[in-house]
Amino acid sequence: MFDDDFNDEEWGSMDETLQRYEEVKKGESTRILDEEEFERVIEYYFQESNEEQALLACDIARTYYPFSASVLLLRAEILTQAQKYGQALKALDEMEQYDGNNIDAVLLRSDILLAQFKYDQAALWLEQRSKEFEGKEKTEVLLELSDVYDESEEFDAVFDTLKRVIAIDRRNEEALQKICFWSEFTGRLEESVTLHTQLTDDDPYNALGWFNLGAAYQGLKMYEKCIDAYEYCIAIDEKFEFAYRNMADAYMRLKWYEKALEVLEKHIEIAKPEDVIFEAMGYCWEKRKDFARARQFYRQASQLNPQDDGIFYKIGETYSREKQWEKAVKSYSVALHLDKDNASYCMAIGNCLMEMDVKSEALVCYLNAVRLKPGNKTTWVALIRGLYLTGYFDEAITQIAVAREHCGDKADFHYYHAAALFELGKAKEASLHLEKALKLMPSKSKIFTELNPEYLLRSSVTELIAKYKKPKK
Repeated sequence: MFDDDFNDEEWGSMDETLQRYEEVKKGESTRILDEEEFERVIEYYFQESNEEQALLACDIARTYYPFSASVLLLRAEILTQAQKYGQALKALDEMEQYDGNNIDAVLLRSDILLAQFKYDQAALWLEQRSKEFEGKEKTEVLLELSDVYDESEEFDAVFDTLKRVIAIDRRNEEALQKICFWSEFTGRLEESVTLHTQLTDDDPYNALGWFNLGAAYQGLKMYEKCIDAYEYCIAIDEKFEFAYRNMADAYMRLKWYEKALEVLEKHIEIAKPEDVIFEAMGYCWEKRKDFARARQFYRQASQLNPQDDGIFYKIGETYSREKQWEKAVKSYSVALHLDKDNASYCMAIGNCLMEMDVKSEALVCYLNAVRLKPGNKTTWVALIRGLYLTGYFDEAITQIAVAREHCGDKADFHYYHAAALFELGKAKEASLHLEKALKLMPSKSKIFTELNPEYLLRSSVTELIAKYKKPKK
């Protein structure tokens, strides 16, 4: 009910109104204020956070206008803001004697019940009162009811109530925006498809309706259908930026990267530049193996969000794909500087250093990765592989034993254990570990054979692999 602020003309006359109010308060005025002037005084003090003076103004106003519903409603709002809920409810009870069908009073009582965690009472109150209103006022009550169900975590009831709003007002922006979220949250995407298909049939120029239909199809992974819906949405409203975002995501899911780029470029034309959009464009170019273009957009993303370590990691990945190891290390190092506890970044730097033949420093990076994520098999594999490649076969076997304590008995560990034992000349023991690895996961035998292809010259090795690998049908 309270206005957010007064305009210049109102403020200009406010001083005069306050002066006359002070005269009335002191009993010095020859003319009383009218009801609207009292309301303005009350609102003024309330906005100045002067609760005591606002309530006093209410009391004085009521001596002149004892049956004023608007003054009582103002009093109830002030008391609610002060968390004096009992007094606020009494003011509403009295107010409803004079104006029993006031929408603001209905909503305020609901707010009070919510603040008291009386969710069932608030819902019952709004359900009952919603029957007494029509049109816009009815939708206001139902939207309030949906918020009550949200607070009480009756999420399906939120969705159902929003459906009721849309049935009354199929262009209700708040309800359409909210139901898009709740259809996914409650897993009622198919129902949302039905709802919005009917809505767009009845109202084919409803941009939000088409958007919601697209979002529902997208949630169901029906990407081509969702793209069609988004096309209708932007045909109606060419500046509907979230439709472009979602459409681009759908194209990327379909691996139609050129189409995704077209949509993202359109998004840049109609909306403010955002790091997530440039990052998505970088991703598309990376998938198209144009790494220089990918870096161009990743860097634009990093300029808008220089604290996003993930973007610098992606830049490093593009350099790695091109085998530009030194540049990759620089980018990975920036990412690690921003997130010092990221094991993946340590491993990425270690991998580059291995390629650059800086093996001792690479092993330090792998050790840091293991320290950061001791329960992660990938970090241990990176360390063990690094030790093998640097010729520290005994140390590799020692670390494999530690890795098993943290991660359990994994096929990867047995493959590396077998390779290290072969290098140490312990062929019989190596074959035992190779067989264990093949039993656990024969599909990963490349881990072993790619370490040293000469292992395949051993008949014992080829026989074991042939025994456990299933022939392709």
